[in-house]
Amino acid sequence: MAARSADPLAGVVLLTAGGGRLVFVPSRVREFGVALGGSVVVPLWVAAPLLLPLLVIAVVTESGVLWVIVWGCVGLMALAVIGLALGLMFTVSATMVRWIEFRSGGDVKQLVIARFLRSSIVAGADLRRVVVVEGLRLGRRKSLRVVLHLRGGTVECEPGFGAPVSQVGAEVLLAWLTSQFGSAGVGVEYRVKVDRNFACPGEWWSRSHLAALWHVPVGAVDELAVRHGVRSYQHATRATVMHSPARTVTVYDPDRAYEVAEELRGKRTMAPEAGVAQEEDPRP
Repeated sequence: MAARSADPLAGVVLLTAGGGRLVFVPSRVREFGVALGGSVVVPLWVAAPLLLPLLVIAVVTESGVLWVIVWGCVGLMALAVIGLALGLMFTVSATMVRWIEFRSGGDVKQLVIARFLRSSIVAGADLRRVVVVEGLRLGRRKSLRVVLHLRGGTVECEPGFGAPVSQVGAEVLLAWLTSQFGSAGVGVEYRVKVDRNFACPGEWWSRSHLAALWHVPVGAVDELAVRHGVRSYQHATRATVMHSPARTVTVYDPDRAYEVAEELRGKRTMAPEAGVAQEEDPRP
């Protein structure tokens, strides 16, 4: 019987007799419910702007032709709901991974991949590497995937609706995966996928925001931004348009700013280590 592990992976990892189980979909019922709800909401959202005015006109005019059209639209919408529901249910059951578990018993190493309706067992030797892909937008996580690279192809594991694994830190997840797969000689990698295909200067970060993120004075932000290639944009906010139309505000691309923060943090971490090394090896 599975027992929940301690923080910070509570609800993310289950400890079983075979090994650690990384859970992507905590509840099949909830996931199917979300799929069914989406299949109803989407057709209603598309058809409502056309159907509601037509219904009002049919009620007011009592036109038999309009009522036929209304009922015809309702029938088409019902067919769309049924078709979309079947499609989503099939997609969820066929593609989503509920959990993965790496079992190591003596010389036998196996990876169990559990989907909604069936489970498959992969020999440990067929697993090439594991990649954690974190999608960022405006410096915030928007997606998280664990990609298993097998000898015969790849398997993508994505969190289900409200799954705790979608909120766990990347470093914590990487550490756990390394502890599970590293002993079998399987490499664990981390990749960042940044969404840059949009322009939302109103959501970009201000100079003071970057100063706090980079732990530098506000006056040093511009120089660092130019040195590290952080895009900037000057625009007028609503407040400045009302009071000072000629005044603009400079904002910066948060995705690149987040990457620079990681680079600066790495340099600060390495600097004390270099200082310790010099103290341990004094000059004669």
